[in-house]
Parts: sequence; structure tokens; C-alpha cells
Amino acid sequence: MAKTYYVVGGEYADTSFTVIAPGHVEEHFGPFDEHEAHICWRALTGKSVDNAMIRYFIRATEQETVEEGWYVVGGEYADNSFQAIAGGRKPDVFGPFSRKEALDKWRELTGRTVDSALTRYDLCTAEELKRGD
Repeated sequence: MAKTYYVVGGEYADTSFTVIAPGHVEEHFGPFDEHEAHICWRALTGKSVDNAMIRYFIRATEQETVEEGWYVVGGEYADNSFQAIAGGRKPDVFGPFSRKEALDKWRELTGRTVDSALTRYDLCTAEELKRGD
């Protein structure tokens, strides 16, 4: 299986570079071969060098898994029914990822929020995300 590469990132809420800043979305560029991904990454980071809150990453993934499009969705909910995000906000959405990358992101997020009984994240496919499952 051939590897493809994506450049992802954007403006983050803080320097942990894990949560996109409010009002922004995670940007995705690609698919590329490895060399093209590095060219894109250099161009993007060169344009944003003066803003410490902007960061881009190169993600390698198997071509087959990119098409699957796994997402991590959730956040802090209004109550333990886990039906509505607190404060009327929209759920946080991270991805698309390969299944392994989505699991890694889910572990990272749930590890950071383990002490919050009302914070929950779930994995879903691109199709489930479109349907609102």
C-alpha cells in the first residue's frame, strides 16, 4: 500500500497545539507524495513564522485509510445524557484520520479530560459524521 501525506494544522488555542482556536478550523492540504508534502509544509510555515499560535504537521497515512475518514468528536456536555454540548456550542471535531491516528487522538483527549465526568469523545466515520450519528 502506498503512503500518502497530508499537511494539517492552523491556528491553535494554545501552545500545546492540540485544540484549534475558536472560530478557526483545522486546515488540510494534500494528498501529496513525501517530497510535495515537505514543500507545502515549508511554504505554510514560512508564511506564518511570526505567529506562535499557528503550526502545521505532516501526517503520513496509508492511502486506503485516508478514504475511510475517521473523526474524533465530542467535548464538554451539558449533562450526563451526553446529547448537547455545554453552553450551546458545537462539538469539537478532529480529523480526518486513519483509524489508528483517530484512536491515538481519542486517547490523548480522554487522557487530558479524565477528571471531567461531563467530557466525552467518540470515534466516528466520515459517513456517521455527515448523518449526525
